[in-house]
Amino acid sequence: MIVWPMDIVKKEPASNYRWRQRPNPVDGCPLTAALAAIGGKWRMIIVYWLAESPRHFAALRQLIPGISHKVLAQQLHELVGDGIVHRQPLGVIPAPVEYSLTDYGRSLLPIVEDMRRWGRAHIERLASQMQVPMSDS
Repeated sequence: MIVWPMDIVKKEPASNYRWRQRPNPVDGCPLTAALAAIGGKWRMIIVYWLAESPRHFAALRQLIPGISHKVLAQQLHELVGDGIVHRQPLGVIPAPVEYSLTDYGRSLLPIVEDMRRWGRAHIERLASQMQVPMSDS
């Protein structure tokens, strides 16, 4: 019997959007658990933009111009794995995918807003320090 390539059924990779939960780097420490879930350069920004409305991958790339395709995909994958973001395919593969915050992810919004306010005050503080002339003592 001859098996033609078109007769072979392709299987999806075993790791297709299944992410095992990452262990807490310091057992029992709530700060390291929080930083493992939402720390880093991009995660809070992704959560911030998803708070407004669900978005496609390309829309997130436009809103976050400094992030690479690879890093955005990785960060979204990990946020999905942590239960913070929901990934919704909108058809058969390859279909557009929409990302949104889960209820658990929405619990981060007060923290995101506090960080945003603190960051704005920090920028203003740094700007005011640069305007003050240095004394010659």
